[in-house]
Amino acid sequence: MTQKHTTGRSTMPRRLGTGLTLALALSATACQEANKQLLQVTDPDIINPNDVVSPEAAVAVANGAIATFRSVTGAGESTWLFGGLLADEWSTSSTFIQNDETDQRQIQEFNSSITGMLRNLYRVRTRADQGITALKAVRPDARALIAEMFLARGFAEMQMASDFCNGVPIGNGNAAPPEDGVPKSNQELFAIAAASLDSGLTFANGTDAASVSMNRALRIARARVALARGDFAGAGALVAGIPTTFAYQHTFSANAGSNTIWAQGLSSRRYSVGDSVEGNTRNIPVRNAIPFASSRDSRLPVVTPTSGSINGQDGRTYARTTTMWGQFTAVDVANGVDARMIEAEAALKANNSALWLSIHNTLRAAPPKLGEIQPAAMPALIDPGTDAARVSLHFREKAFWTFSRGQRLGDMRRLVRQYARTVDNVFPQGVHYKGGNYGADVNLPVVTDERNNPNFKGCTDRLP
Repeated sequence: MTQKHTTGRSTMPRRLGTGLTLALALSATACQEANKQLLQVTDPDIINPNDVVSPEAAVAVANGAIATFRSVTGAGESTWLFGGLLADEWSTSSTFIQNDETDQRQIQEFNSSITGMLRNLYRVRTRADQGITALKAVRPDARALIAEMFLARGFAEMQMASDFCNGVPIGNGNAAPPEDGVPKSNQELFAIAAASLDSGLTFANGTDAASVSMNRALRIARARVALARGDFAGAGALVAGIPTTFAYQHTFSANAGSNTIWAQGLSSRRYSVGDSVEGNTRNIPVRNAIPFASSRDSRLPVVTPTSGSINGQDGRTYARTTTMWGQFTAVDVANGVDARMIEAEAALKANNSALWLSIHNTLRAAPPKLGEIQPAAMPALIDPGTDAARVSLHFREKAFWTFSRGQRLGDMRRLVRQYARTVDNVFPQGVHYKGGNYGADVNLPVVTDERNNPNFKGCTDRLP
């Protein structure tokens, strides 16, 4: 029976309240302890490189590095696309200001798209180093896979040097604590890339298929670096003997994700194949731009609408699309055509115009497949007769063979640095079809986020 105080109140609620408070307190303590234990549980999807003690785990780390490598080629909106947008491969049909300002050659330092692209390039270096360390420790026999880690690292370094301004900071994300990068010129960064690729070649020396493939891919990348550094003869020697049919590819699937060049171009129509005449009524000339869309070249079939039946993502641009890639079409990171283009340029630099022309015409007579496209045989080129005209023809031909594979922007910069062309005679000029004029940018900026690095005060310069 409930007891009463003189106040007439029951004593039971007071005792219940005290007990409830105590119970709640104990429950809260227990929950906190349980939560603490839950938070301390190891996530099986995360591999700490310091915990890699088995061969299987080392391979998993390496596979993670390759997945990140894919994100800076065809598996992400990478500088393969943005570099082509800044150059003349693509035009913007997007709603995103980041795309518009890049196409207009007036890029802001806080461009969020470029922030992600640069971050992924840095991540490739970090994760490739983790893969190299892990494999050397417990899978030293996996020499081709170690070579692929060096290829990933060197390729990322080469792409940064090709696409970004002078002053890209290069640090060490695996140091404890991570080391802030010191800004490097493009040429210093190309030297770093050369060292990475040379290291890879010391591991890609077997006779098995994987080693042979890595050896060829590394040699092509290393030759591209040699071209950027002005060693044309060395570049030609590096790719000698590589079959034109060779390809080192990044692949896609329903599980591994779509080809982003297809997704951003044909599917979402955020990118429109570049041309020398812009505007829906095709009345805005773009000086210096290769007419990729209107040339009717069999290497790059393009649908060019004359009405609003194929609007871009922005809802107003008649988007020019190509079926070169499907949703799961593999992209060539390095291939035998790259080797032929390097040999042709080396021959041109050596004043061997006959060999230069022969290399081009052999390719045109029997074109290899490009993505989903099997180009028809093309008429032979005729020697234009002067060195300057040969250079122009060479880079035009190369632009079609390598369309949207991350080479065009670097080649346009080399035309200025190495062939005495002016920016005004290489990069798109004139009125931009979305308003205003083309600006002065010839490379991508290192973005605002990097200013957290005390060593970085902005691009050293924006020179080609």
